[in-house]
Amino acid sequence: MYKKKPFLIVFEGIEGCGKSFQSKKLKKNLKKIGLNSILTREPGGTKSAELIRTLILKDYFNNSKKDKFDKYTDTLLYLAARNEHIVNKINPALKRKKIVICDRFIDSTIAYQVYGKKVKKSFIDNIHRIILDNIKPNLTFILKVSYKSSEKRLKKRKNKNRYDKFPRAFYTKAQNSFLKIAKNKKNYFIFDSSNNDSNLEEKIFQIVCRNLKR
Repeated sequence: MYKKKPFLIVFEGIEGCGKSFQSKKLKKNLKKIGLNSILTREPGGTKSAELIRTLILKDYFNNSKKDKFDKYTDTLLYLAARNEHIVNKINPALKRKKIVICDRFIDSTIAYQVYGKKVKKSFIDNIHRIILDNIKPNLTFILKVSYKSSEKRLKKRKNKNRYDKFPRAFYTKAQNSFLKIAKNKKNYFIFDSSNNDSNLEEKIFQIVCRNLKR
């Protein structure tokens, strides 16, 4: 018997790892057993947060380096979008004891902004103390992927964003950062998603079901 309780599931990984695909698959599989969930994403998830997302992505395609956002401005925009997302969607859903599936969350900020852009972690931690409202993911799935598989999937995308066009070294560094974040943490699960294997969605589903029964 599944317990009705607030439950936050997060998918993390680099572009082309299949986290959006697995997020949708999990939502469908939960629905099959009578469990409704809310699927959302970061940056975005609400009207205001999606506007901020557009602003961030637009900045990447700005050709003038002088006019680009400073790394702290960029980070603040991500955190502003997260605040809107938490206040207007995640927190209300969790208070109603809903299952929330989120495509990216705080680990992406650590991987990309802290490890990638060298933004001070203390800067982000101080803001998170206020905006997270003690929200922590119950389960986090880190999907690691080979560069070849990632590149192949990204080429198929019709709409590419800022992170779909970074060099190989950036993706390697970001992926290693996610693996470092997940190390020795009980509620983190690392899976290789390089192959389009239906077994992966079943493994994820079983882990979620097991934890929802506790």
